[in-house]
Parts: sequence; structure tokens; C-alpha cells
Amino acid sequence: MAYIPRLKKEYKERIVSSLTEEFGYDNIMMVPKLEKIVISRGVGAAVADKKLIDHAVDELSRISGQKAVATMSKKDVASFKLRKGMPIGAKVTLRGERMYEFLDRLITSALPRVRDFNGVKANGFDGRGNYNLGITEQIIFPEIDIDKVHKVAGMDITFVTTAETDKEAKSLLSELGLPFKKN
Repeated sequence: MAYIPRLKKEYKERIVSSLTEEFGYDNIMMVPKLEKIVISRGVGAAVADKKLIDHAVDELSRISGQKAVATMSKKDVASFKLRKGMPIGAKVTLRGERMYEFLDRLITSALPRVRDFNGVKANGFDGRGNYNLGITEQIIFPEIDIDKVHKVAGMDITFVTTAETDKEAKSLLSELGLPFKKN
């Protein structure tokens, strides 16, 4: 039998019926689902040192299990010595099995390693059912070897869902196991 990630199986078996019950959906196609997870990191210092982009791409690739790409600047900014087309960040988009695998690793092993962790902020929603989470240190991921880290840097993780409202998206992410702070 083919391998199915734990959270994907749980979504199909338990979460769909739980959300249908909570919001009263007419059919299961209305139930919100996780579409993709985008992990991105800005590397402003890369204007002076091009090797920093390679390190960022390598770290994001290790964390996600998928090749990351460098992001390019869209315009010139003279005060930052920035030219159009220069690499200034890195990102990776996860879908399908890899997305569920990453979410599982994030919830079970990475977030508990954050110092003084008591849940993720519940105010990272954008009004359209998507959630943004900022992480301050990449060393919380077990895939990163602390001895090889050049500079401790953070990253942004965006959860894109098919939910219409923030309330539905929060319910979906809570059911998937994302630990929100109790306000």
C-alpha cells in the first residue's frame, strides 16, 4: 500500500467530519483544506555577500525536503545599493505529501524546541483564510546542524487554505494540530 502522511490521513478520516459538524457544510467539497505551505526568507545582507543566498537556499531545502529557489528584487533601490534582478531572498512552496510531512515535523519537533513556547499567535490571519507564522531562529528545526549555521536568521511560513473566513481557517489549522495561544 502507498504511504500516506499521518496528518493527511487524519484530515480525511476525522477533520472533515469535525469541520462539517462545526460549520454545517452541505457537502465535503465545501470543507476547507490546506492548499500549500510557502516558506520564505529575506536575506537583505545578500546585496554585499552573494554566498548568503546559497546558505539560505540550502537551509530552506534541508528544512522542507524540497529544493528552494532564490527570489530576485523587482526594482532598483539606490539607498540600499539594490539593483533589479539581484537575489535578495529564498523561498520554497510545498504541496501534497511534502506539505503534510513538513507540517507534521513543524508541529511535533520544531515548535516545541522554541524557547518559552506557549503557542503561536492567533492574529496572523489575513482576512481570506490564510495564516502567516514568523519564526525567529532556523535552528529549531532538527535538520539544521547548529555547527554549520553561519548566521541565526528567521523565516516566514505561510499556510494557504481554501477557507473563506479566518474563523474557518483557524479551526482547520487547530484541528491539524497547530497550537494557538489561549488568549
